[in-house]
Amino acid sequence: MTNPIKFGTDGWRAIIAEDFTFPNVRACARGVADYLKEAGLAERGLIIGYDTRFASEDFAAAAAEVVAANGIKVLLCPKATPTPIISYGVLAHRCGGAIIITASHNPAAYNGFKYKTDLGSSAPDETTAKIEQYTNRAAANNKIDRLPLAEALDCRLVEYIDLDAVYFDQIHNLIDVEPIKRAGLKIVVDSMYGAGCGYLKKLLSGGKTKVIEIDGKRNPLFPGFARPEPIAANLKQLTLAVKRHKASVGLATDGDADRMGIMDENGVFLTQLQVFALLCLYLLEVRGERGAIVKTITTTSMTYRLGELFKVMVFEEDVGFKNVAPVMLRENALIGGEESGGYGFRGHVAERDGILANLYFLDLMVKTGKTPSQLLDYLYRKVGPHYYERVDVTFPEADRQAIISRVRDNAPQVIGGVKVVRLDTGDGFRFILADNSWLLIRFSGTEPVLRVYSETGSTARARRMLDFGRKLAGV
Repeated sequence: MTNPIKFGTDGWRAIIAEDFTFPNVRACARGVADYLKEAGLAERGLIIGYDTRFASEDFAAAAAEVVAANGIKVLLCPKATPTPIISYGVLAHRCGGAIIITASHNPAAYNGFKYKTDLGSSAPDETTAKIEQYTNRAAANNKIDRLPLAEALDCRLVEYIDLDAVYFDQIHNLIDVEPIKRAGLKIVVDSMYGAGCGYLKKLLSGGKTKVIEIDGKRNPLFPGFARPEPIAANLKQLTLAVKRHKASVGLATDGDADRMGIMDENGVFLTQLQVFALLCLYLLEVRGERGAIVKTITTTSMTYRLGELFKVMVFEEDVGFKNVAPVMLRENALIGGEESGGYGFRGHVAERDGILANLYFLDLMVKTGKTPSQLLDYLYRKVGPHYYERVDVTFPEADRQAIISRVRDNAPQVIGGVKVVRLDTGDGFRFILADNSWLLIRFSGTEPVLRVYSETGSTARARRMLDFGRKLAGV
């Protein structure tokens, strides 16, 4: 083992063949097995699934062999499966949790190892700390028992399970897709060569609505994308396809389909913050539901205005759905969301679901009879204009402390002529201004990237704030 295995914002991720190796994946699997035994969850078994990245199915099989050798029953997905489907499968089959081989939105050179709890949600820090401890102990000992997959299948310690059917049943419990299928929309779906390939098309087929899928086959290189992350910079092909087909909307899912992205009818990307606010509006106004909203610090302040309008509580947490999920469960929250484009919903599983989120957005369009751009105008009439920008900068890991020191020691009192009224250092440095604009500088939890975010009343000002943040950090 080159480096100790460390779980970040959502699991452990590393470059394939450098640190993400079969011995290290087996060590992680042993760490999960030891944790399940300690937590009294081993008898409930474990789901193991994977995405479309290079050798993901082989890494999943390796993990299954280790877990089975520890006497824990494994339900192994027979094909690349979206993370939200695996997460719901944990609930549907009452398992002790799930291992998912996925690096989500990271570049193609990466793969990753996620653990989902018995609630189907991202594991909290105290859980991953124990798994890390057991994992690194197993790696150091370099003696990890394995039961060959063929033998494990013969003795039924491993069984293949296709989770699509139970997930589709759940989708139909949450939303009536028939009006969407009858609406006659023209939808372009970009699955970004990821695990979400084919799912939206299958759910929406058989009516007047036409679904055109691009990048809908497995390709571990994710050609044309810096990474399979559904943000504007990575969705140029979706923009062109929406324009070429004169589509009603463009939809995207990321590498493991727990995140989503929206392109309006003109091929203009709606930011993740705009989409989150629109989904909140959909649940509160169109569906008439009530319940708390849970957001991360990088997510839109529009939620506070919606909370005032509809008289619901808004809770703010640190970045990572592992911080959102417990609050959703505690408060029986209506929706939880983060800036990455991951949104979770009440009545489902306390985890992100890019497939369901896209369906809810389509239902919002159909129920209101509005195009995506018209929906954004409608939202802004209620909460005022909010524009968001983000820039990611790769940096040498050795510079981390120097960056922190520069920002901490030179914290501004004024940004762009507006007074800073609060500095929040819970996760990075977030400067909240007197006009409710904000600037955030923080490190990625999964790779050596510094992220700078801003939200304010105009795109031009948001970009100026980003420039200010980069200069402050010296990147």
